[in-house]
Amino acid sequence: MGSPPSASLKQNNLIFLVFIMILFFCSIPDKANLCSNQSSVNPSGVPYKSSSNISSLETLQLDGYFSFDHIDYAAKDFGNRYHFLPLAVLHPNSVSDISNTIKHIFKMGSTSKLTVAARGHSHSLQGQAQAHQGIVINMESLQGPEMQIHTGELPYVDASGGDLWINILHETLKYGLAPKSWTDYLHLTVGGTLSNAGISGQAFKHGPQINNIYQLEVVTGKGEVVTCTEKQNAELFYSVLGGLGQFGIITRARISLEPAPKMVKWIRVLYDEFSKFSNDQERLISSKDSFDYIEGLVIINRTGLLNNWRSSFNPKDPLQASRFTSEGKTLYCLEIAKYFSPDESDIMNQKTESLLSELSYISSTLFLSEVSYVEFLDRVHLSEIKLRSKGLWEIPHPWMNLLIPRTNIIEFAQEVFGNILTGNSNGPILIYPVNKSKWNNRTSLITPDEETFYQVAFLSSAMPSSTGRDGLFHILAQNQRILDFCSKAGLGAKQYMPHYSTQEEWQAHFGPQWEVFVKRKSTYDPLAILAPGQRIFRRK
Repeated sequence: MGSPPSASLKQNNLIFLVFIMILFFCSIPDKANLCSNQSSVNPSGVPYKSSSNISSLETLQLDGYFSFDHIDYAAKDFGNRYHFLPLAVLHPNSVSDISNTIKHIFKMGSTSKLTVAARGHSHSLQGQAQAHQGIVINMESLQGPEMQIHTGELPYVDASGGDLWINILHETLKYGLAPKSWTDYLHLTVGGTLSNAGISGQAFKHGPQINNIYQLEVVTGKGEVVTCTEKQNAELFYSVLGGLGQFGIITRARISLEPAPKMVKWIRVLYDEFSKFSNDQERLISSKDSFDYIEGLVIINRTGLLNNWRSSFNPKDPLQASRFTSEGKTLYCLEIAKYFSPDESDIMNQKTESLLSELSYISSTLFLSEVSYVEFLDRVHLSEIKLRSKGLWEIPHPWMNLLIPRTNIIEFAQEVFGNILTGNSNGPILIYPVNKSKWNNRTSLITPDEETFYQVAFLSSAMPSSTGRDGLFHILAQNQRILDFCSKAGLGAKQYMPHYSTQEEWQAHFGPQWEVFVKRKSTYDPLAILAPGQRIFRRK
């Protein structure tokens, strides 16, 4: 989903078309044990440093170390809206460092209110990896066995919870292998994405990343180090996957692999009718021999859209493409990819042409490109570099990710893209369907109650100090209008990477699974030490 650099702010936003959802993108307690969202997102001043807590932590024998000063960075994340300063940052050199720290806090019981948050590559959106006056664990400093790759009948890689997916890609490719399911952005940690789901354009085929895990090593809220699989300590295994960090910290994962392709046929086409767009998407994800990657985008009143594509794609019909205009229109972009090896190029082209012939896109908007597998999967990183150079990376990102049942997606699109979003969007809007049959319903992830549902991601960027349509207040209000509509219309929508303010909202999100979620919390983290930034449970 890459886009070329542009000179104007609106065109810079187009670069964000590659962005994830980062992916990247959680006994029943009473109300006193359930956190509501804190109203202040920028607590002022330096955190109060309890000398007793610091002294207590300093007694621990660690392979790594604690930092108590110059730790402001641990109160920041990609969302750039919530800034809760911790008491300390743990830089673990071993899993025992994490275990001993949590075990120490657990043994202190109610005499301590310390909490612990695992911080990966800091791409949380709403402070989920922060711990106000608590301990943030820098997972990227975790040392352990090097990545181990098994090349047998069922290949897999054993990786640290702090490893980045981009590093896993490069290492497994040395053996001609790669993970099956990805996020759009690869500079995220294994533990971070597995605590949510890990969704991208391969999810219709392989399910999210949490469906492609054989084994986990987890440190629970009691400080216990537990190895778990679907057969061994199965309840903890499924609790942690998609569990928003509530039941344990993932320190190692065994990830399923498949033979890796070398090249990708990367295609974009446009639609001017949502029903044709969604029908084609649903046809493709139900086909036995379809594309390997299927996503979609909503594009509102974009100037010179196809000209911007030309730096990365080639139009099938340059003359017709030059006559197409996107200004003043709401368009829907189908983005698809077919993996192949160079010696299979002819067969791949035949299959691609056959699949495209069944679709109802605007013929003049067919754009194609061939890139390496690595270039395709890591496409977002180039955009990150461009955005950083323009000062457009470390700004507020009031993103919102929804899962919408298929039967209600037309009603959703008509209201949201027809009435609520009436001007240029402040970032890309991703929309594509997935097959629930590919998602394991034993994990903690909550999805709509239909076989097919859509991932819809509003990946907005807010300009600092702006009070206009690109300002934080306007975007948040717009997000709330969308949520209110979903609720009033009874669409059965669920938030992905959820964020709620009240106990009632969390209970409504989990629905019948709420009691199971709470029971699991009391089993694996009874003092609610872990992941306080999710603001689901209050420290006991």
